[in-house]
Amino acid sequence: MALHAKAKSAPTYRFYALYDKLYRLDVLSFAYGCCDANGGGPGVDGQTFEQIDAYGWERWVGELAEALRKKTYRPQAVRRAWIPKSDGTQRPLGVPTVTDRVVQMAVLVVLNPIFEADLQPEQYAYRQGRSALEAVRRVQRLMIEGHTEVVDADLSGYFDSIPHAELMKSVARRVSDGQLLALIKSWLEAPVEETNERGHAQRTTRNKDTGRGTPQGAPLSPLLANLYMRRFILGWKLLGHERGLDAHIVNYADDFVICCRGTSERACTVMRDMMARLRLTVNERKTRVCLADETCNFLGYTIGRMYSPKTGKPYIGVKPSAKNVQELCLDIRAMTERRWLWLSEAELVTRLNLCVGGWANYFCLGTVTKAYRQVTAYLGHRVRQWLVRKHKEQGSKRSRYSFTYLHDTLGLLRLERRPNRISWATA
Repeated sequence: MALHAKAKSAPTYRFYALYDKLYRLDVLSFAYGCCDANGGGPGVDGQTFEQIDAYGWERWVGELAEALRKKTYRPQAVRRAWIPKSDGTQRPLGVPTVTDRVVQMAVLVVLNPIFEADLQPEQYAYRQGRSALEAVRRVQRLMIEGHTEVVDADLSGYFDSIPHAELMKSVARRVSDGQLLALIKSWLEAPVEETNERGHAQRTTRNKDTGRGTPQGAPLSPLLANLYMRRFILGWKLLGHERGLDAHIVNYADDFVICCRGTSERACTVMRDMMARLRLTVNERKTRVCLADETCNFLGYTIGRMYSPKTGKPYIGVKPSAKNVQELCLDIRAMTERRWLWLSEAELVTRLNLCVGGWANYFCLGTVTKAYRQVTAYLGHRVRQWLVRKHKEQGSKRSRYSFTYLHDTLGLLRLERRPNRISWATA
């Protein structure tokens, strides 16, 4: 693409005429298709993709293009939703209106080729041709090369704490189009609407008042998050910490580790100082230093020293973390509760296979046999219980529903029979 080629060849060039590309029908149509494919619920205005399709999406896109051209488009408030996390806390998710999502996607189509030229090789998230599994392999490779001390870092509410002024400087370093910059700033400062305990909608202007935060869940947020994290990674290298401490960063979204060769404590101190300068908060409860004889957890994998079951010799390996195996088992348990007895056997097996198969598509690196066997055994146990309850039977569950019946007759997925190389999936 021309924008990417220009950005790559001229690292200091600032792009000054970009807003007019947003209301091109081909750009907006592509943006609408991407948002429609991603799905998601309605924003504060209640408008859905189904309603737009019934109205005529091409007509709708044309009207949006005209609003952008005449500069009558105005961003609306962001609907706040809460996503439960495994540790019992909740992650805030911002749901913009469909209109705002499509315009943000159009901006992403225009800006992504420019900033892709600037993002650092240590950054693996939200980039075409890169994945979380590549990041895991990079950490394993660094540890094999001798960087066996790892700073396992965690930031408190990264998306909600990115400072607007510094973030806009990162954008303006490449973009001088004032109309586009004003549009991005208006999204950052948009009000947030959530339902209170009484069921009433309540709006706050926290982001505008504090000058912080980009709503996690908006199409443009991943790029903005990458741009701000780039400041830390680039600074780490330009200030000489990578070379001087022999400490290498591997980053995926708001998760990162620093692989060191005997300098982990110093690297951790420097990292804390740099994050303070960037006005980001290190979560001290979750941040720790993993020494050479310890393992670290990164992107759902446990990485570090392991021992061969055949020879007993140590090696640097990767495997699905115990926490993620447990979380999958909890999902299986929830999917086989009594409230699902109305499903047919085929429907239940299809749902379970999608869940477990998707999990295994991501957890396919390293030593997976033990985790796969554990999941398969628990899966069979829960399905047997479900079948006995559904058919109100007595006696041994295993004798009535054998391993062969579950996996060969019903088609329940058996993970240990899957090929060793499973297609990669982006996290």
